[in-house]
Amino acid sequence: MFISESIVEKIIELKDHIYLLKIKSPEIAEKIKPGQFVNIKVCNSSTPLLRRPFSICDVEDSSIFIMFNIHGEGTKILAQKREGECLDVLGPLGNGFLSDDDFTTAIIVAGGMGVAPFPFFTKQIKSKKEIFSFIGGRSDKDIIKYGLKNPIIATEDGSEGIKGNVIDLLKENESLFKDKKIRFFGCGPTPMLRALKYYCIHSNFECEVSTECAMACGFGICQGCPIESTSISDSYLLVCKDGPVFNIKDVVL
Repeated sequence: MFISESIVEKIIELKDHIYLLKIKSPEIAEKIKPGQFVNIKVCNSSTPLLRRPFSICDVEDSSIFIMFNIHGEGTKILAQKREGECLDVLGPLGNGFLSDDDFTTAIIVAGGMGVAPFPFFTKQIKSKKEIFSFIGGRSDKDIIKYGLKNPIIATEDGSEGIKGNVIDLLKENESLFKDKKIRFFGCGPTPMLRALKYYCIHSNFECEVSTECAMACGFGICQGCPIESTSISDSYLLVCKDGPVFNIKDVVL
């Protein structure tokens, strides 16, 4: 884990209020793994006081990318950053995807901004594994395909792809992964992850999910990001330290 004084290299508005921020941070870029995150101090003032956690969206040489939408004062400040500005970045943090390599086909399931960790994940495995990316959103305005492979789309209003949610989309396309050695990788709103858990457990599919929670420290000291465990011995786990990626069977969603 490093505290890196990182330089903003570029900020791109992918869609209305959805941004991709490129930050030069050699120490973090060298060590980070798909599914891990960083905690960013968005400005030098005391407001906002706490750092903001962001999944690593992509890595390119000595630079890291984060994807975010404007959702509060911290992300509003971040969206106003310009090339050459300095950011205080803490990372890599948490545990990422790929607990083991025992699958041939990766099924990505993402809702809305849940796509954020998957471009880097896709880059790491695309030469070794078959990948299908199932993406859901309220409308076409919520659909981000940046860095994804074989995107298949569902929107609640039918403005892009099928009309429905991402679990409906999975069920309609099961022929794509029938009789293959698959593993699901999910990220998105908790109701979506809950539905994905039901689907995977009842279909006997292995699944890893990236969870979200409000965080303060980002590495387990404050105990502020508990998630209920399915284990009798450990009633609660910490999203920042034990996650954010968990086997879907190990947590209550």
